[in-house]
Amino acid sequence: MELLAFILVDGLIYGAWLFIVSVGLTLVFGVLNILNLAHGSLYAIGAYTTASAVGAYFALGGDAFPMGSYIAMILGALLVALVLGPLLERGLLRHFYDRDHVIVVLVTYGVFLVLEDVMKLIWGVTPLFVSEPYSLLGNVELGPLFYVAYDFLVIAVAIIVGITVWYVLNRTRRGKVVLAVIHDREMSQTMGVNVDRVFMISFAIGVFLAALGGALTAPMISVSPGIGVNVIIIAFAVVIIGGLGSIEGAAIGALFVGIARAASVHLLPEAELFIIYLVMAAVLVFRPEGLFQKTEARKI
Repeated sequence: MELLAFILVDGLIYGAWLFIVSVGLTLVFGVLNILNLAHGSLYAIGAYTTASAVGAYFALGGDAFPMGSYIAMILGALLVALVLGPLLERGLLRHFYDRDHVIVVLVTYGVFLVLEDVMKLIWGVTPLFVSEPYSLLGNVELGPLFYVAYDFLVIAVAIIVGITVWYVLNRTRRGKVVLAVIHDREMSQTMGVNVDRVFMISFAIGVFLAALGGALTAPMISVSPGIGVNVIIIAFAVVIIGGLGSIEGAAIGALFVGIARAASVHLLPEAELFIIYLVMAAVLVFRPEGLFQKTEARKI
């Protein structure tokens, strides 16, 4: 029972992180119908911006109120969304909405490569360390193991993000407008919905969620070039398991992958590298479109 508890806790922590980094990807696909390969770079930029913001905060006297570093993290992610969201969507992606998915994937992959070099130009190749927020909350004792309380903060943020996105989409007027655009873009435009604005705001939110994932990760790792590569692969695996465009699917997919990885780490460590892809393959054998992929209406 003790081992099972450790697997569940570790799985929840990793699954919460996975959900935060993948929910923006599935949101952008659901609204804009775009497979955004640049999502990993946006995550990395969020991590770099947060590392710089938190470092500047403490350099300017933040030791007097260290908890303010969490505000700096959120502001760093928000800055990335406000700058890169409208810039990428209005300046580039809107020209490819009606193109084939393969073309869009190639375009976003090109953006990914450009942003990777931009990060090197701005921050260089030396790793950045910003561990202060990670240690501020202390430790939590669970049986014979100790967890950093920051890990449980990630779980709380994932729950807040999931509930907020679901509530806005399903219980608010603006969310229902977004759902209308998702289901029938042409009819929504005919009824007077500003589809271009919906696209821009939705993409900016997707960028914010990607950057938020990077912001939360920055205190846990050394921020260095290439951190976005593995993230985009894992995020795609999660949203494919859950069903592209499904928020609920992203949550369930992240939970499945998180628990599977934790079980592998505790029981079969040599299988950790491919357990995510094994789960994805097992799901796709029975549900080729993912667990929560909605049936699309066929236009006649």
